[in-house]
Amino acid sequence: MDSTKITVAKATARRKVSEARIPAHESTVSTVAPVDPNAGKTKILFVASECTPYIATGGLAEVIGSLSKALAATGRFDVRVVVPLYSDIKWEYKQQFNYIGNIYVPLAWRNQYCGIFSYEKDGVTFYFLDNEFYFKRPGCYGYFDDGERFAFFSRSVLEIMPFINFFPDIMHCHDWQAALAAIYLKTNYCFNEQYQYIRALFTIHNIEYQGIYSLDILSDLFDIYGRYKYLVEYNNSINLMKGAIECCEKFSTVSPTYAQEIKNPYFAHDLDPIIRRNEFKLCGILNGIDYVSYNPETDTHLFANYSAENLSGKAVCKEELQKMLGLPVKPDTPIVAMISRLAAHKGLDLVTTVIDEILQDDVQFVLLGTGESHFEGWFSDLAKRYPDKVSANIVFNGDLSRKIYSGSDIFLMPSKSEPCGLSQMIAARYATIPVVRETGGLADSIHALENGYSFTNYNAHDMMYVVRQAISDYKNKEEWTKLMYRAATSDFSWNQSAKQYEALYEDILK
Repeated sequence: MDSTKITVAKATARRKVSEARIPAHESTVSTVAPVDPNAGKTKILFVASECTPYIATGGLAEVIGSLSKALAATGRFDVRVVVPLYSDIKWEYKQQFNYIGNIYVPLAWRNQYCGIFSYEKDGVTFYFLDNEFYFKRPGCYGYFDDGERFAFFSRSVLEIMPFINFFPDIMHCHDWQAALAAIYLKTNYCFNEQYQYIRALFTIHNIEYQGIYSLDILSDLFDIYGRYKYLVEYNNSINLMKGAIECCEKFSTVSPTYAQEIKNPYFAHDLDPIIRRNEFKLCGILNGIDYVSYNPETDTHLFANYSAENLSGKAVCKEELQKMLGLPVKPDTPIVAMISRLAAHKGLDLVTTVIDEILQDDVQFVLLGTGESHFEGWFSDLAKRYPDKVSANIVFNGDLSRKIYSGSDIFLMPSKSEPCGLSQMIAARYATIPVVRETGGLADSIHALENGYSFTNYNAHDMMYVVRQAISDYKNKEEWTKLMYRAATSDFSWNQSAKQYEALYEDILK
């Protein structure tokens, strides 16, 4: 943030404070207290480590950005979101943020600066918490001191509430990076009257990442002492996700099927005993996607726009995508696409096992994503072996992803586990037919021959059978067009999900 702008903002803030101190009898202007447009609304504070469009590494950011907007649009909620002020947030956004002040945040023996910036958009107030020691570095995660960074962030969320004069009815915390906010609320702050009526909801977006640390640093790093040790202790370690589950009034996952799956050791990454013990607090709500952003009728990234009723533009998208990626232009050859983080649980081992057999058919394969180096190398080599059939794009490119969603015919998502998944919904929205494994949110959103294809067992040849079935069905243009229409008109908007969150909030506040 530009230092001149901050200095001017601080001076303005001091002037306003000085004016506020003028005795009432010296004022010559009568004033009427403004009407609070949010009076009577349920106050919701989202606590998360990322949020679109400001900073995003995955689906978490999409959910925070879209769900907050959908809830605000109902008119029933005063929705606010708090995230760290990362250096990677683009200047075009930063220059619009308003500096509203700073505080110092106590964390064990530390007393750290926290600058507070605000921004309003789509009826939502966003707060960005600034500390260059913790957040002026590339990316969001992957640093040795991530535990301390997000402990500071979580503690700051509680500390800024008196400063911004906003004590929410519900503090909605997302994933392990925000888990400590729920833990601090029910421990260090539970005896403060201002915080006693705040309820906590914790949402698990991916149970694989739990915030696990050594017990040796419990008090020194996390400012949690002996009387509360039992809340976060698990398997002789600190487990922040476990602590949030124990402390919150309710906890949720991002799909109903995933809520059931994480009771099982196969999916729970050792946390299943805690999930089962707190099952009475658990529910699953399927994510949605932003229908304004993901709209083939208006998406400016596409080569041509189209709709579910008029799919002619999709043929243009396919032809231009083939040209762009250096593939032969074949309108009657189906393109099978994957847009994915290249990680084992995304089902890539199934793909590498049978893709050579699939490529014997009349088909083209397009991949977009980055991740584990051995997968990056494997798919790069596949493209060299099949230059007329395969395009492997080992990059993170939002513009290209939209072009692939719109220009492909079949979208492959064979995940071993998938808490919700958004890619299959986006593909369907763009009339690209998803082929998914029946797990987590994939099972809840894609239904065989209704809006896509699915297979049950985590087996490479089961997957290949279904992919080949889709390739075969593609040749029946009349039936395929009907399937495209059903996929494109499936309701993956936030409307239904927002109603379910509204009911959940009401239940928590009873």
